[in-house]
Amino acid sequence: MQTTFTEAQLKDPAIQRSNEILRSCVHCGFCTATCPTYQVLGDELDSPRGRIYLIKDMLENDRPADARTVKHIDRCLSCLACMTTCPSGVHYMHLVDHARAHIERTYRRPLFERVLRWTLARIIPYPTRFRLALLGAKIGKPFAFLMPDARLRAMLAMAPKQVPPVSRNDDPQVFEALGERKLRVALMTGCAQRALNTDINDATIRLLRRLGCEVVIARGMGCCGALVHHMGKEAESHAAAARNIGAWMVEANGAGLDAVVINTSGCGTTVKDYGHMFRGHALAEDAARVSELAVDVSELLMRLEVPEGAAKGLRVAYHAACSLQHGQGIKTYPKDLLKRAGFEVVEPADAHLCCGSAGTYNLMQPEISGQLKDRKVRTLEAKAPDVIAAGNIGCMMQIGGGTEVPVVHTVELIDWATGGPKPPALLAAKR
Repeated sequence: MQTTFTEAQLKDPAIQRSNEILRSCVHCGFCTATCPTYQVLGDELDSPRGRIYLIKDMLENDRPADARTVKHIDRCLSCLACMTTCPSGVHYMHLVDHARAHIERTYRRPLFERVLRWTLARIIPYPTRFRLALLGAKIGKPFAFLMPDARLRAMLAMAPKQVPPVSRNDDPQVFEALGERKLRVALMTGCAQRALNTDINDATIRLLRRLGCEVVIARGMGCCGALVHHMGKEAESHAAAARNIGAWMVEANGAGLDAVVINTSGCGTTVKDYGHMFRGHALAEDAARVSELAVDVSELLMRLEVPEGAAKGLRVAYHAACSLQHGQGIKTYPKDLLKRAGFEVVEPADAHLCCGSAGTYNLMQPEISGQLKDRKVRTLEAKAPDVIAAGNIGCMMQIGGGTEVPVVHTVELIDWATGGPKPPALLAAKR
């Protein structure tokens, strides 16, 4: 794609990066075949290729974002399926991130939308606040039909049947390895996950210790910054990322770290991009180091020799989170681990397509998200599974809201297969 940025514009590193990305696009349209919003809406401007044209026009002319551009960029899930299918290697993630930051700086949204986005940014990344909000939503859930806006109804619908008690395993501390120590790793405990489902971190800690890891919950660690990053709030996302970089580097420079383990793939995609986010910054070296250390839990488990298990007689439908398969390029590890542990693993049709969760997308774009959820649930249930497994809390909540089949994290099943307790979701389903 030909671009006409001026020399002055290209002195901005963000513009320089976007120019490189735009020039790599050859308009082939392969991305439209795998874009969920294009499939649902059928509008060229709701495909990656269409959005690239809108972003190019906005950035090249250095103009404030307009309502038309904002509408189509907001409808993007950032599922990154387009990056997997693109033959030219267009790094759409960095381009759309830049576009969102430009929109946040130059476009004034309607008041109600500004309030909603401000509220989400001030609640979800903070586990205590989010837990209180979920309790309030649980009370208000029966009255959701009275809400005039679909986004408000979606927020109430998000509340789980039970808000789990706080897990003290998420407090800063060190868990010793059981037996010979092979690795020393930091576990990212997340933010929303700590309020929505404490079983995931508990299972991860048990499993890693059993396999010879000393597990560190670093003091000062918090939200990865992904939620506000995808809202275009650069200052807030970079502040959150900087806190994590500082917390993990204290450990890396102290007793040492072999890995930063992440069991929420949406967070993992962002943490692995810290090096890019802080390029040219005083924290550039530390950020790059953290990105190098960051691994999805399935990557680490592949290094740790999970023991083979006998057949469990349990049919597991594996849902591939977009942030894992497209954002991080991890496609086979979770399935390989589940099979090794003794589970029968099946995959739904169109496994590359998003379930519609996508961070806060299911709250801000509930109609499109709902259509994607319904399709994903249908394809999963068509496999007649006993349980659905995924590697991202957002996907788990989204899919779990549309099916009676129990939904668990992949590590919960592997923990159970290697000596841990049965996942609580399976026990609840049996009851």
